[in-house]
Amino acid sequence: MMFRRAPTSDAPESEARPGFLRRLRNRLNRGDSWLTTDLGELLRGRQIDAEILEELETRLLSADVGVEATTRILEDLRRRVARRELTDADALIAALRASIVEILAPVAQPLVIDPQHRPFVILVVGVNGSGKTTTIGKLARRCRDAGMSVVLAAGDTFRAAAVEQLKVWAERTGSDFAAQAAGADPGAVVFDALQGALARGTQVMLADTAGRLHSQSHLMEELKKVRRVLQRVDASAPHEVLLVLDANQGQNALAQARQFSAAVAVTGLVLTKLDGTAKGGIVLAIAQTLKIPIRYIGIGESAEDFGEFDAEAYADALLAPPARS
Repeated sequence: MMFRRAPTSDAPESEARPGFLRRLRNRLNRGDSWLTTDLGELLRGRQIDAEILEELETRLLSADVGVEATTRILEDLRRRVARRELTDADALIAALRASIVEILAPVAQPLVIDPQHRPFVILVVGVNGSGKTTTIGKLARRCRDAGMSVVLAAGDTFRAAAVEQLKVWAERTGSDFAAQAAGADPGAVVFDALQGALARGTQVMLADTAGRLHSQSHLMEELKKVRRVLQRVDASAPHEVLLVLDANQGQNALAQARQFSAAVAVTGLVLTKLDGTAKGGIVLAIAQTLKIPIRYIGIGESAEDFGEFDAEAYADALLAPPARS
Protein backbone atom coordinates (compact mmCIF):
# COMPACT_ATOMS: atom_id res chain seq x y z
CA MET A 1 0.00 0.00 0.00
CA MET A 2 1.43 3.37 -0.97
CA PHE A 3 0.35 6.19 1.34
CA ARG A 4 2.28 9.42 1.14
CA ARG A 5 1.86 13.12 1.64
CA ALA A 6 2.54 15.10 -1.50
CA PRO A 7 4.10 18.55 -1.14
CA THR A 8 1.92 21.53 -1.86
CA SER A 9 2.83 23.06 -5.20
CA ASP A 10 1.35 26.29 -6.44
CA ALA A 11 -0.74 28.75 -4.49
CA PRO A 12 -4.45 27.87 -4.20
CA GLU A 13 -6.59 28.73 -7.17
CA SER A 14 -9.64 30.66 -5.91
CA GLU A 15 -12.99 30.69 -7.64
CA ALA A 16 -13.79 34.24 -8.78
CA ARG A 17 -17.58 34.01 -8.77
CA PRO A 18 -18.42 36.84 -11.22
CA GLY A 19 -15.91 35.40 -13.67
CA PHE A 20 -17.35 31.90 -13.27
CA LEU A 21 -20.88 33.10 -13.94
CA ARG A 22 -19.77 35.07 -17.00
CA ARG A 23 -17.98 32.01 -18.40
CA LEU A 24 -21.03 29.87 -17.66
CA ARG A 25 -23.24 32.24 -19.64
CA ASN A 26 -20.83 32.39 -22.56
CA ARG A 27 -20.19 28.65 -22.74
CA LEU A 28 -23.85 27.67 -22.57
CA ASN A 29 -24.73 30.25 -25.21
CA ARG A 30 -22.76 29.53 -28.34
CA GLY A 31 -24.29 30.43 -31.66
CA ASP A 32 -27.99 29.63 -31.56
CA SER A 33 -27.82 27.32 -28.56
CA TRP A 34 -29.63 29.59 -26.15
CA LEU A 35 -33.37 29.11 -25.83
CA THR A 36 -34.57 32.64 -26.51
CA THR A 37 -32.51 33.55 -29.56
CA ASP A 38 -34.60 35.60 -32.00
CA LEU A 39 -37.62 35.32 -29.70
CA GLY A 40 -38.08 39.08 -29.77
CA GLU A 41 -38.12 39.03 -33.57
CA LEU A 42 -40.54 36.13 -33.55
CA LEU A 43 -42.93 38.09 -31.34
CA ARG A 44 -42.63 41.43 -33.11
CA GLY A 45 -46.13 42.77 -33.76
CA ARG A 46 -47.78 39.57 -32.50
CA GLN A 47 -49.58 38.48 -29.39
CA ILE A 48 -48.30 35.54 -27.40
CA ASP A 49 -50.45 32.71 -28.69
CA ALA A 50 -50.50 28.93 -29.07
CA GLU A 51 -48.13 29.06 -32.04
CA ILE A 52 -45.52 31.01 -30.07
CA LEU A 53 -45.77 28.56 -27.18
CA GLU A 54 -45.41 25.61 -29.57
CA GLU A 55 -42.22 27.16 -30.94
CA LEU A 56 -40.92 27.56 -27.39
CA GLU A 57 -41.86 23.96 -26.61
CA THR A 58 -39.84 22.76 -29.61
CA ARG A 59 -36.84 24.76 -28.44
CA LEU A 60 -37.06 23.38 -24.90
CA LEU A 61 -37.22 19.80 -26.14
CA SER A 62 -34.35 20.31 -28.57
CA ALA A 63 -32.27 21.72 -25.71
CA ASP A 64 -32.69 18.41 -23.80
CA VAL A 65 -35.05 19.86 -21.19
CA GLY A 66 -37.08 16.66 -21.48
CA VAL A 67 -40.79 15.98 -21.76
CA GLU A 68 -41.60 16.14 -18.05
CA ALA A 69 -39.93 19.48 -17.37
CA THR A 70 -41.10 20.97 -20.69
CA THR A 71 -44.71 20.00 -19.94
CA ARG A 72 -44.48 21.64 -16.51
CA ILE A 73 -43.05 24.85 -17.96
CA LEU A 74 -45.57 25.08 -20.80
CA GLU A 75 -48.54 24.45 -18.50
CA ASP A 76 -47.44 27.36 -16.34
CA LEU A 77 -46.94 29.65 -19.34
CA ARG A 78 -50.34 28.72 -20.82
CA ARG A 79 -52.03 29.59 -17.53
CA ARG A 80 -50.31 32.97 -17.54
CA VAL A 81 -51.28 33.62 -21.15
CA ALA A 82 -54.90 32.74 -20.32
CA ARG A 83 -54.80 35.31 -17.51
CA ARG A 84 -53.35 37.84 -19.96
CA GLU A 85 -50.23 38.24 -17.82
CA LEU A 86 -47.81 37.83 -20.74
CA THR A 87 -48.13 40.66 -23.22
CA ASP A 88 -44.66 40.88 -24.75
CA ALA A 89 -41.35 39.03 -25.19
CA ASP A 90 -39.85 40.43 -22.00
CA ALA A 91 -42.80 39.19 -19.94
CA LEU A 92 -42.61 35.77 -21.60
CA ILE A 93 -38.89 35.43 -20.94
CA ALA A 94 -39.33 36.56 -17.32
CA ALA A 95 -42.06 33.95 -16.82
CA LEU A 96 -39.89 31.28 -18.48
CA ARG A 97 -37.02 32.17 -16.17
CA ALA A 98 -39.30 31.93 -13.12
CA SER A 99 -40.47 28.47 -14.19
CA ILE A 100 -36.89 27.29 -14.72
CA VAL A 101 -35.80 28.57 -11.31
CA GLU A 102 -38.79 26.86 -9.70
CA ILE A 103 -37.61 23.51 -11.08
CA LEU A 104 -33.92 24.01 -10.28
CA ALA A 105 -34.05 25.68 -6.86
CA PRO A 106 -34.95 22.55 -4.84
CA VAL A 107 -31.90 20.64 -6.15
CA ALA A 108 -29.38 23.50 -5.85
CA GLN A 109 -27.82 22.15 -2.66
CA PRO A 110 -24.09 22.67 -2.04
CA LEU A 111 -22.06 19.82 -0.62
CA VAL A 112 -21.72 20.19 3.16
CA ILE A 113 -18.83 18.34 4.78
CA ASP A 114 -19.98 17.32 8.25
CA PRO A 115 -17.06 17.60 10.71
CA GLN A 116 -18.75 14.97 12.90
CA HIS A 117 -17.52 12.42 10.35
CA ARG A 118 -13.73 12.26 10.26
CA PRO A 119 -12.84 11.44 7.63
CA PHE A 120 -15.87 12.56 5.65
CA VAL A 121 -15.85 9.93 2.90
CA ILE A 122 -16.89 10.94 -0.63
CA LEU A 123 -17.25 8.07 -3.10
CA VAL A 124 -17.08 9.37 -6.68
CA VAL A 125 -18.76 7.29 -9.40
CA GLY A 126 -19.67 7.64 -13.08
CA VAL A 127 -19.21 6.26 -16.57
CA ASN A 128 -15.94 6.29 -18.51
CA GLY A 129 -14.90 9.75 -19.61
CA SER A 130 -17.37 11.66 -17.46
CA GLY A 131 -14.61 13.58 -15.67
CA LYS A 132 -14.51 11.77 -12.32
CA THR A 133 -10.79 12.07 -11.66
CA THR A 134 -10.67 15.75 -12.63
CA THR A 135 -13.69 16.41 -10.42
CA ILE A 136 -11.92 14.75 -7.50
CA GLY A 137 -8.91 16.97 -8.07
CA LYS A 138 -11.03 20.12 -8.12
CA LEU A 139 -12.88 19.05 -4.98
CA ALA A 140 -9.57 18.38 -3.28
CA ARG A 141 -8.49 21.89 -4.21
CA ARG A 142 -11.62 23.37 -2.65
CA CYS A 143 -11.19 21.34 0.53
CA ARG A 144 -7.53 22.25 0.84
CA ASP A 145 -8.33 25.92 0.24
CA ALA A 146 -10.79 25.64 3.15
CA GLY A 147 -7.97 24.35 5.35
CA MET A 148 -9.02 20.70 5.44
CA SER A 149 -6.69 17.71 5.27
CA VAL A 150 -7.49 15.40 2.35
CA VAL A 151 -6.57 11.95 1.09
CA LEU A 152 -7.18 10.85 -2.49
CA ALA A 153 -7.79 7.09 -2.81
CA ALA A 154 -7.01 5.58 -6.22
CA GLY A 155 -9.87 3.09 -6.47
CA ASP A 156 -9.68 2.96 -10.27
CA THR A 157 -7.11 0.19 -10.37
CA PHE A 158 -7.83 -0.98 -13.92
CA ARG A 159 -6.52 2.09 -15.70
CA ALA A 160 -2.92 3.00 -14.87
CA ALA A 161 -3.38 6.50 -16.24
CA ALA A 162 -6.16 7.13 -13.71
CA VAL A 163 -3.79 6.42 -10.82
CA GLU A 164 -1.14 8.69 -12.28
CA GLN A 165 -3.67 11.46 -12.93
CA LEU A 166 -4.92 11.26 -9.35
CA LYS A 167 -1.34 11.34 -8.06
CA VAL A 168 -0.74 14.56 -10.01
CA TRP A 169 -3.84 16.12 -8.40
CA ALA A 170 -2.54 15.07 -4.96
CA GLU A 171 0.75 16.84 -5.69
CA ARG A 172 -1.01 19.95 -6.97
CA THR A 173 -3.27 20.23 -3.93
CA GLY A 174 -0.98 19.01 -1.16
CA SER A 175 -3.26 16.06 -0.42
CA ASP A 176 -2.31 12.61 0.83
CA PHE A 177 -2.39 9.88 -1.81
CA ALA A 178 -3.31 6.22 -1.34
CA ALA A 179 -2.84 3.61 -4.06
CA GLN A 180 -1.90 -0.01 -4.71
CA ALA A 181 -0.48 -1.91 -7.66
CA ALA A 182 -2.32 -1.88 -10.98
CA GLY A 183 -5.12 -4.44 -11.05
CA ALA A 184 -5.50 -4.51 -7.26
CA ASP A 185 -8.92 -5.07 -5.73
CA PRO A 186 -10.64 -1.65 -5.51
CA GLY A 187 -12.25 -2.70 -2.23
CA ALA A 188 -8.82 -3.35 -0.72
CA VAL A 189 -7.60 0.08 -1.85
CA VAL A 190 -10.44 2.01 -0.23
CA PHE A 191 -10.36 -0.20 2.88
CA ASP A 192 -6.68 0.50 3.51
CA ALA A 193 -7.04 4.16 2.56
CA LEU A 194 -9.87 4.68 5.04
CA GLN A 195 -8.02 2.89 7.82
CA GLY A 196 -4.98 5.09 7.18
CA ALA A 197 -7.12 8.24 7.08
CA LEU A 198 -8.69 7.31 10.41
CA ALA A 199 -5.28 6.74 11.97
CA ARG A 200 -4.04 10.12 10.76
CA GLY A 201 -7.19 12.05 11.62
CA THR A 202 -7.66 13.13 8.00
CA GLN A 203 -10.77 15.27 7.51
CA VAL A 204 -11.83 14.30 3.96
CA MET A 205 -11.33 11.16 1.87
CA LEU A 206 -12.11 11.31 -1.84
CA ALA A 207 -12.30 7.85 -3.42
CA ASP A 208 -12.01 7.42 -7.19
CA THR A 209 -13.65 4.41 -8.86
CA ALA A 210 -13.24 2.78 -12.24
CA GLY A 211 -15.44 4.20 -14.97
CA ARG A 212 -18.19 1.85 -15.97
CA LEU A 213 -21.27 1.85 -18.14
CA HIS A 214 -24.46 1.99 -16.14
CA SER A 215 -25.64 -1.09 -18.05
CA GLN A 216 -22.70 -3.27 -16.93
CA SER A 217 -24.33 -5.11 -14.04
CA HIS A 218 -21.19 -6.95 -12.89
CA LEU A 219 -19.31 -3.68 -12.57
CA MET A 220 -22.21 -2.07 -10.72
CA GLU A 221 -22.02 -5.01 -8.31
CA GLU A 222 -18.37 -4.15 -7.77
CA LEU A 223 -19.40 -0.62 -6.77
CA LYS A 224 -21.80 -2.07 -4.23
CA LYS A 225 -18.89 -4.11 -2.86
CA VAL A 226 -16.73 -0.98 -2.50
CA ARG A 227 -19.54 0.62 -0.51
CA ARG A 228 -19.83 -2.43 1.76
CA VAL A 229 -16.09 -2.50 2.34
CA LEU A 230 -16.09 1.13 3.42
CA GLN A 231 -18.84 0.33 5.91
CA ARG A 232 -16.69 -2.35 7.52
CA VAL A 233 -14.37 0.44 8.65
CA ASP A 234 -17.01 3.12 9.28
CA ALA A 235 -20.65 2.01 9.34
CA SER A 236 -21.79 5.51 8.30
CA ALA A 237 -19.55 5.68 5.20
CA PRO A 238 -19.66 6.78 2.48
CA HIS A 239 -21.11 10.07 3.64
CA GLU A 240 -21.59 11.31 0.08
CA VAL A 241 -21.92 9.32 -3.14
CA LEU A 242 -21.19 11.79 -5.89
CA LEU A 243 -22.21 10.85 -9.43
CA VAL A 244 -20.34 12.69 -12.18
CA LEU A 245 -22.38 13.09 -15.37
CA ASP A 246 -21.17 14.34 -18.74
CA ALA A 247 -23.71 16.95 -19.92
CA ASN A 248 -22.99 15.95 -23.52
CA GLN A 249 -24.75 12.64 -22.84
CA GLY A 250 -28.11 14.41 -22.92
CA GLN A 251 -31.08 12.25 -22.04
CA ASN A 252 -28.80 9.23 -21.58
CA ALA A 253 -27.54 10.94 -18.43
CA LEU A 254 -30.97 10.31 -16.90
CA ALA A 255 -30.59 6.57 -17.45
CA GLN A 256 -27.11 6.67 -15.93
CA ALA A 257 -28.33 8.53 -12.85
CA ARG A 258 -31.19 6.07 -12.31
CA GLN A 259 -28.92 3.02 -12.53
CA PHE A 260 -26.18 4.42 -10.30
CA SER A 261 -28.76 5.57 -7.76
CA ALA A 262 -30.23 2.08 -7.64
CA ALA A 263 -26.80 0.53 -7.14
CA VAL A 264 -25.13 2.87 -4.66
CA ALA A 265 -27.75 5.39 -3.49
CA VAL A 266 -26.38 8.53 -5.14
CA THR A 267 -26.66 11.58 -2.85
CA GLY A 268 -25.33 14.32 -5.14
CA LEU A 269 -24.53 15.12 -8.76
CA VAL A 270 -21.77 16.91 -10.63
CA LEU A 271 -22.59 18.00 -14.20
CA THR A 272 -19.39 18.34 -16.25
CA LYS A 273 -18.49 19.51 -19.76
CA LEU A 274 -21.31 22.04 -20.00
CA ASP A 275 -18.91 24.07 -22.13
CA GLY A 276 -19.08 21.35 -24.79
CA THR A 277 -22.85 21.14 -25.20
CA ALA A 278 -25.46 23.40 -26.76
CA LYS A 279 -28.09 21.53 -24.76
CA GLY A 280 -27.76 22.77 -21.20
CA GLY A 281 -31.41 21.93 -20.63
CA ILE A 282 -30.42 18.43 -19.47
CA VAL A 283 -29.92 19.94 -16.02
CA LEU A 284 -33.63 20.78 -15.96
CA ALA A 285 -34.59 17.26 -17.03
CA ILE A 286 -32.48 15.77 -14.24
CA ALA A 287 -33.82 18.19 -11.63
CA GLN A 288 -37.46 17.60 -12.58
CA THR A 289 -37.25 13.83 -12.93
CA LEU A 290 -34.77 12.66 -10.30
CA LYS A 291 -34.79 15.36 -7.60
CA ILE A 292 -31.16 14.48 -6.70
CA PRO A 293 -29.18 17.45 -5.31
CA ILE A 294 -26.87 19.05 -7.88
CA ARG A 295 -23.68 19.96 -6.02
CA TYR A 296 -21.39 21.34 -8.74
CA ILE A 297 -21.16 22.09 -12.43
CA GLY A 298 -18.09 22.17 -14.64
CA ILE A 299 -17.60 24.38 -17.69
CA GLY A 300 -13.95 23.71 -18.48
CA GLU A 301 -10.69 22.17 -17.36
CA SER A 302 -9.31 24.80 -14.98
CA ALA A 303 -10.12 25.09 -11.27
CA GLU A 304 -11.95 28.36 -11.97
CA ASP A 305 -14.31 26.50 -14.34
CA PHE A 306 -15.79 24.45 -11.49
CA GLY A 307 -18.36 25.91 -9.13
CA GLU A 308 -21.36 25.29 -6.92
CA PHE A 309 -24.66 24.96 -8.75
CA ASP A 310 -26.83 28.09 -8.48
CA ALA A 311 -30.41 27.86 -9.81
CA GLU A 312 -30.89 31.55 -10.61
CA ALA A 313 -27.46 31.94 -12.21
CA TYR A 314 -28.07 28.85 -14.35
CA ALA A 315 -31.46 30.12 -15.49
CA ASP A 316 -29.86 33.42 -16.47
CA ALA A 317 -27.14 31.57 -18.37
CA LEU A 318 -29.70 29.54 -20.32
CA LEU A 319 -31.78 32.56 -21.30
CA ALA A 320 -29.36 35.45 -21.68
CA PRO A 321 -27.17 36.12 -24.71
CA PRO A 322 -23.41 35.65 -24.23
CA ALA A 323 -21.86 38.35 -22.04
CA ARG A 324 -19.39 40.65 -23.71
CA SER A 325 -15.96 40.69 -22.16
